[in-house]
Amino acid sequence: MTAETFETYAAARTDARFTEWLRERSEPDWADATEHRFVRELGDGTLDDALFRRYLVQDYAFVGTLTSAFGYAVGQAPTMEAKGRLSEFLGILTDEEDNYFERSFDELDVPDSDRIDPSKADVTEAFEDLLIRAAVQGGYEEALAVLVPAEWVYLTWATAPSKPPETFYFREWIEIHNTPAFETFVEWLRCELDKYGPSLSEHRQRRIERLFCRTVALEVEFFDAAYE
Repeated sequence: MTAETFETYAAARTDARFTEWLRERSEPDWADATEHRFVRELGDGTLDDALFRRYLVQDYAFVGTLTSAFGYAVGQAPTMEAKGRLSEFLGILTDEEDNYFERSFDELDVPDSDRIDPSKADVTEAFEDLLIRAAVQGGYEEALAVLVPAEWVYLTWATAPSKPPETFYFREWIEIHNTPAFETFVEWLRCELDKYGPSLSEHRQRRIERLFCRTVALEVEFFDAAYE
């Protein structure tokens, strides 16, 4: 059982990382998200096209709110270096990744209505609400508490497949999340939370923990929803 406080967790280790403590506190949801049936079927190319289409429409709707959360984090970031790193990733979300969605939507015959104003699943709305509340009602650390797991979960499952599937919209969705650049960015995000998290009050650390764990739990529900 992982220690309930980071102070206790760190006292037993010489190399304790705040984000590793948070990841351990999020179990078993972390394992459920990173080893989900959805990502296993995606990795071996057996995922049903209609199911992936449903997932992709919801994810595209979610990405709109995610970019807003990153934008807020840019404003809250304490250094120019941090603002630059976050802004650079925003450029990827709104350019290269957006291009992937457009090409995949074309291939999967997604109508304009589902691209522009889709009917959102309950979990999508819950995820968006969490991102907005974390950003607006908190500070830089609260924003990181949702951004770190949202990206780290994807890096973790995307590095698992040994052989990329042939279908381009499966293969590229995996490749987007396992490039050296993405891995470096996720590590940087973790380092930012590792840097500022330990010095927060225990009350705020608890808040960060709740946000992190809720994000991971919603990742599981998001994958589940594709099968409903």
